[in-house]
Amino acid sequence: MKRVILPTDFSKNAYNAIRYAITLMEQESCTFYLLNTYTPASFYIGVNLMSSYTTLELENIVKKASKKGLDEVEEQIKSEFQNPKHIFVKISAFNLLHTEINALAQSHNVDLVVMGTKGATGAQEILMGTQTMHTIKKVQCPVIAVPSSFDYETPKEILFATDFKFDQKNACLSLLKDFSEQHIARVNILNAYHGVSLTNEQEENKTFLDDYFNHSAHVFHSTSGVDVVEAVEEFQVKHKINFLIMIHNKHTFFENLLFKPVINQLAYHIQVPFMVIPSVERMKS
Repeated sequence: MKRVILPTDFSKNAYNAIRYAITLMEQESCTFYLLNTYTPASFYIGVNLMSSYTTLELENIVKKASKKGLDEVEEQIKSEFQNPKHIFVKISAFNLLHTEINALAQSHNVDLVVMGTKGATGAQEILMGTQTMHTIKKVQCPVIAVPSSFDYETPKEILFATDFKFDQKNACLSLLKDFSEQHIARVNILNAYHGVSLTNEQEENKTFLDDYFNHSAHVFHSTSGVDVVEAVEEFQVKHKINFLIMIHNKHTFFENLLFKPVINQLAYHIQVPFMVIPSVERMKS
């Protein structure tokens, strides 16, 4: 049984990600954890609020609102989906989002987090939204970020952007294999380089992937003279994809991809759901 965390702030954007996750995992037996977190910052809603309520009273007010919101989300889900394979557990927590996710991931052996992202709205913002990016950087399990404007599409064409620098023992790779096999998808494995041949280790990892996806259609693509950001941009222009995957290593290409400022007028904006898999090194840190 898969265990999936679904963070929500009760927005349409968050529910769109919940809907995506439930549909994506339709064939799987799953426990979904509907998670809403609140922090002391939530208390300071009005200028004179603190003069009327104690901190404890404010916490109780926000706690009740959180639980009520989760009840309403659960009711909405049950009115839209009737899948006997799916179980929903509501969690309201006084905590930071990434801290609570990591705690749940360890205590409940969580496989995946699925959350919404609104994307960039200003020149200094990152491409996928501050909360989502912070979660990806801090949590130790895979995260799927779903753009607010994305209507569900079966992931038939998956783009896996990689530099072939990963640990073959990364257990999270099994999610990619599961999705490709369950949805009969083709995995497009994309590597960008600058005139430098692959190392022996990279060649071994490429061969590993070829064997790993032996039951799924998969194609290797390579492009030279461009960075990974440009390679992904160009690939999306030429090919239809509906799912993007990367491994979060401590390599500059990942940071460049996610933090490149909008002021550069990139043609590439994240318009499809994308899964970020933490490296083995990051999961141990």
